[in-house]
Amino acid sequence: MKLDARIPEGPLPQKWNKHKASIKLVNPSNKRKHEIIVVGTGLAGASAAASLAELGYSVKSFCIQDSPRRAHSVAAQGGINAAKNYQNDGDSVFRLFYDTIKGGDFRSREANVHRLAEVSVNIIDQCVAQGVPFAREYGGSLANRSFGGAQVSRTFYARGQTGQQLLLGAYQALMRQVGVGQIKLIPRSEMLELVVVNGHAKGIVVRDMITGKISSHSADAVVLATGGYGNAYYLSTYGRGSNATAIWRAYKKGATFANPCFTQIHPTCIPVTGDYQSKLTLMSESLRNDGRVWVPKQKGDKRTPAEISEGERDYYLERKYPSYGNLAPRDISSRAAKQVCDEGRGVGESGLGVYLDFADAIQRLGIDKVRERYGNLFDMYHEITHEDAYKTPMRIFPAIHYTMGGLWVDYNLMSNLPGLFVIGEANYSDHGANRLGASALMQGLADGYFVLPYTIGDYLASQKPGSRPKPDAAEFKLAEQETNERIRKLLSIHGKKTVTDFHKELGRILWTYCGMSRNEKSLKEALTLIPALRDEFWKNVNVPGNGEDLNQSLERAGRVADYLELAELLVYDALMRDESCGCHFREEHQTADGECQRNDEQYAYVAAWEFTGVGKTPTLNKEPLVYEEVQLAQRSYK
Repeated sequence: MKLDARIPEGPLPQKWNKHKASIKLVNPSNKRKHEIIVVGTGLAGASAAASLAELGYSVKSFCIQDSPRRAHSVAAQGGINAAKNYQNDGDSVFRLFYDTIKGGDFRSREANVHRLAEVSVNIIDQCVAQGVPFAREYGGSLANRSFGGAQVSRTFYARGQTGQQLLLGAYQALMRQVGVGQIKLIPRSEMLELVVVNGHAKGIVVRDMITGKISSHSADAVVLATGGYGNAYYLSTYGRGSNATAIWRAYKKGATFANPCFTQIHPTCIPVTGDYQSKLTLMSESLRNDGRVWVPKQKGDKRTPAEISEGERDYYLERKYPSYGNLAPRDISSRAAKQVCDEGRGVGESGLGVYLDFADAIQRLGIDKVRERYGNLFDMYHEITHEDAYKTPMRIFPAIHYTMGGLWVDYNLMSNLPGLFVIGEANYSDHGANRLGASALMQGLADGYFVLPYTIGDYLASQKPGSRPKPDAAEFKLAEQETNERIRKLLSIHGKKTVTDFHKELGRILWTYCGMSRNEKSLKEALTLIPALRDEFWKNVNVPGNGEDLNQSLERAGRVADYLELAELLVYDALMRDESCGCHFREEHQTADGECQRNDEQYAYVAAWEFTGVGKTPTLNKEPLVYEEVQLAQRSYK
């Protein structure tokens, strides 16, 4: 397979404008004749559906929740990046672009990242016009704060509720189009199959999660905006409804899956307290603006924080990375936390935790200012731990938070499967091997509001209006049959272990053998354990109930079945990428001071995997990464 990224010619800063000027157009009367399916109603999906409907397309929007307001984007806390340079501290489009390329350890596509930095400045204006209540300075101008991997303040925020406020903005734009009839919103529906007709994506099969009814929907193009696959690890900061089924179905129908091993560990999560937990809670990276991270210098020191004097504390991020300090990037900060805990200096009952301390900030700013900036986050921490972080440091530890890998897309955000567009976290394109904080919201809204509405027309212009297949075509009937057979098989096993039992075991394998660090031996071990677990699942899982009504056990079973396949690809990709880069830390490849050691000569490419069958070795397709404006360099935050 030849991967054509379709990157425009010309100087990097001019590519996007040149592309927009030369892209094929669909005239207004033809837009009314085209129907587009958008799966997912988070920031990327809601903004895309609203924008496409504003342009005149007929849109079907599928929501797995009862309301788009409950999409996982609501959980984002700290902020959204934009190169506005309101602080006059030296920011620019180029600096945001370079920070993102460097933060991703030089494993992202240069042209896409530069476009993201360009578009970022428009996102803020769009959201302010929608009424998003960003924090403001005393004089009324929008406030900014810093995030990891940057030495400027470019992150716009609404206390610790930025994702929620941005989602409400996108939601109201979406619902306006529902009200005028341009969007048909279909809630409580889960996509279970992608339908391909003559090599083009032309529709989906969904299950009504209330009635169990299976139905087909055809379209001229399909847009997937269904988020990442981090819940394969079981314990993560994702919402429990987040899943990978939509992108996995697309992969099995011919779309290539890019860089699945690039899974982000966030350093600032509330530590695990017991095996009764089904998810973990993020404490926003924004807290590291004023909070200082430390552990005792002495191994096994079990005294309370108040009993440990300043001279007995190791502010290890400030010590190791003086230029960035507590705002070192996520992958580096996570590994640093793991290292001090491995040395026996972790805090809490489990020893798997470090302190995030606000004593200095409270003394410097006053408790009212700290409460103004982070109050809802402190409240959330107290609700979960029953500890007062104004008086004693928070305890944090790394956890799975985001996936940089996803379906491969070209510059137009179209997969190698014509007619299938993938946006937001569901694609791989912008973050390389590590995402910088506050860039997920930026990418989701950039894709939905400012990129896809232009680029999808380039494909639709080649499609005759009204030529889409009917939902009763043979390809749809076959897809429905495959979906029903899969459901029937899950319900007929009547085994002795629950879906959760299998999910927990898969998560343990992934975290242990392919977590914050990996090595050849651990990855090969995982590749023997995962197929065996998958085989047991299909023989011994117990899925109660039936498929004709609400059945959450059935929903989870289907998702875990997909994770059991995806996990094998994830680990295999990690084994084949015999280098360290960003979040992918291969212990065999590290510098003398324990940092990632890339191999640009052999691995400066996007690994786009092609499905060949369950349990069979996938085919590797490579997209070489060529840099015009930046030079490959050892990443340093010291």
